[in-house]
Amino acid sequence: MALSLHSIAVLRCFAGPYNGGSDRMGLLVLCRRPAARLPPDEFWSEIAFSYLAVQVVLSYFISGQVKIVNPDWRIGRALQDVFSLSAYPVSEQLRALADRPMVPWAMSWLVMLFEVLFPLSLLSQQALCAALVLAAAFYLANACLFGLNRFVWF
Repeated sequence: MALSLHSIAVLRCFAGPYNGGSDRMGLLVLCRRPAARLPPDEFWSEIAFSYLAVQVVLSYFISGQVKIVNPDWRIGRALQDVFSLSAYPVSEQLRALADRPMVPWAMSWLVMLFEVLFPLSLLSQQALCAALVLAAAFYLANACLFGLNRFVWF
């Protein structure tokens, strides 16, 4: 509970462009733990976990939907800008990928398709496991390549 209150304070204190979905999702995870343990009935524990699952699915789907209607994402320019103009410490070899138009274009479409198709991962346990492994690999790659490590919690 103390971590949840601390997270709420941090979200309020540092609200702005550097405080995004990872912080809010972290807060949801923290709030789900006590919500799942407090009720004596297993039903309410399942409700708390289901709420978190719905939030994850909606986060991916809406993010993908917003990207897919944006022409800069569809042609790869958005990722090209991330590679070439990133304020994060990115190697010159990685920045050079921005000069190859097919790389950011293909990566953009992979991200968009993964995000909008993520709800389909709930159709089977194997699909869900595969989607979660892909998501973990994506966030780990972002942490290693771009220093964007806010989503990597392990």
